[in-house]
Amino acid sequence: MFDNKRYIYAIFMCHLSLEKALKGLYAKELEEIPPKTHSLLYLIETTKIDLPDNLYDFVFTLNRLSIPSRYPDDLKRILKNYNKTKTSEMLRRGKEVLRWLRAKL
Repeated sequence: MFDNKRYIYAIFMCHLSLEKALKGLYAKELEEIPPKTHSLLYLIETTKIDLPDNLYDFVFTLNRLSIPSRYPDDLKRILKNYNKTKTSEMLRRGKEVLRWLRAKL
């Protein structure tokens, strides 16, 4: 998606990958099926994951961005705000969070 300049969709997939990792941690830590939610912040708070501040700040931003991307009117507005450089940085930071979460599994 990134290579085809579908930047907001690449960011959306970044959100989904972190969501799945957090749900894996949720299942491991709480020994129950994770709830049906897309809120990364809810999953972090519920599992009491002590994410470093810089990573938490990124997740907060990603969480806030990904929710509007699910709705067409909001999507049109945010599509113009994400270019190659900004999206590349979001994906780099998403990978950093994912590596941190994987280390907890």
